[in-house]
Amino acid sequence: MSVDIKTVPNGALYPLSGIVTVSLAAAAATTLYTVPVGYTAVIDHVDLILGADASTSVLTIGRSTALTDFLGAQTLSSLDADGDVGRLMPVPNATTVLQKSYAAGVIIQVNVTTGNGGATNYMIVWGYLALTAAI
Repeated sequence: MSVDIKTVPNGALYPLSGIVTVSLAAAAATTLYTVPVGYTAVIDHVDLILGADASTSVLTIGRSTALTDFLGAQTLSSLDADGDVGRLMPVPNATTVLQKSYAAGVIIQVNVTTGNGGATNYMIVWGYLALTAAI
């Protein structure tokens, strides 16, 4: 699936990435999305669709040079069956949650630090793009 970024209203939430296959079987980093030239990305959340039990897997999400700047270590304890879906995001709170924007060319990755799940799982990055000149 692809979205023509010129036709999406500024600030509309939509899938930034396509469906990315991610292994939770072993520790490794997988690229989820690269911010296109001329834009700044803001990530809202990442959906994870399981292919197998991943309840003891641990992962982080962020730019390739700071793999925890979107989401620190998450143990997937409630995701224990094929077809389970997890929404991975910073949790809104009474105190403002710090989030980052990502400039053109930044690579967003998931880093599996403890891999005890299946090899075929799927992730979709949700967020929006803003013209860099508008920020």
